[in-house]
Amino acid sequence: MSNKILVVDDAKVVRVSLGKIMKKLGFEIFEAEDGAVALEQMKSHPDIAIIMLDWNMPVMNGYDFLVALRAQPKHATLPYVVMVTTETGMPSMLKALAGGANEYIMKPFSESIIRDKLEILGIEEPR
Repeated sequence: MSNKILVVDDAKVVRVSLGKIMKKLGFEIFEAEDGAVALEQMKSHPDIAIIMLDWNMPVMNGYDFLVALRAQPKHATLPYVVMVTTETGMPSMLKALAGGANEYIMKPFSESIIRDKLEILGIEEPR
C-alpha cells in the first residue's frame, strides 16, 4: 500500500490539522477543498491509499464524492475512506458506511482517534 493520503475538507484549518497528524505518522499528504477537486486528485494520484473526507462542502459534498469514487471499478473497495465530519447522527453514519466509507470520525478529532481508526482498518504507519 502506498503512503499517500488525500485530505478533503473545505476548511483549510482542518486540512492543515489532519495533514500535520498524518505527516507525523509518515504519510505523504495531498489536499482537496471539495469533492470535485478530490476526484481530480484521484486521477492524478490513483495510488492514494486513504482518503480523509468531510461531508459538508460546496461544489461536491463528501457523500456525493464517495458514491462517485466507489462507482469506479478500480476504486470500488480501495482506497480506504474515513469520513471526518460534524454529521454526528446515526442515519448519516449508516448512509456513509452503506455508500462505501470504511470508518467514521466525528469532529473534533485528536491524533489518538486518528491512530485508533487506522489501527481498526489494519493500516500500518509507513514511517
